[in-house]
Amino acid sequence: MYGYVGSVLGEKGREVYSTSPAATVREAVHEMNERGVGALLVMEGDTIVGIFTERDVLRRVVGPGRHAAVTRVGEVMTPDPTTVPSSMHVEEAMRLMTEHRFRHLPIVDEGRLAGLVSIGDLTRLVSTYQQEHIQRMSEYIIGGEAVILRQ
Repeated sequence: MYGYVGSVLGEKGREVYSTSPAATVREAVHEMNERGVGALLVMEGDTIVGIFTERDVLRRVVGPGRHAAVTRVGEVMTPDPTTVPSSMHVEEAMRLMTEHRFRHLPIVDEGRLAGLVSIGDLTRLVSTYQQEHIQRMSEYIIGGEAVILRQ
């Protein structure tokens, strides 16, 4: 109904920010803050070995009182994140993310990283689609200009 995850990548871009397992948490958090993102893929060469998120910082670093300057990302990342192909339907990706309680989903096609989407990216697409649908239905029913809903 809402299309494919690949179409979301087409709109938002395919750039993915990453770090290595050997980076310190402080370095990774600095990168996340500089880029304005909530997650970094943890890569060894072209291989995804984990994902490091804001939630990992809170639960595995701050909560237990670890030191960000000496703790390595590889010690506190979420290993082996779930990945999906760009051909997956948006609804299925949202269901997967909701059921497993994660907010970032790496997209992998034929063994190669294609991008990363967040639940916010998917929700924005669904919201835009619904807003357009409401406008078309209003125009059909009223026969004129529809009221545009503002977010």
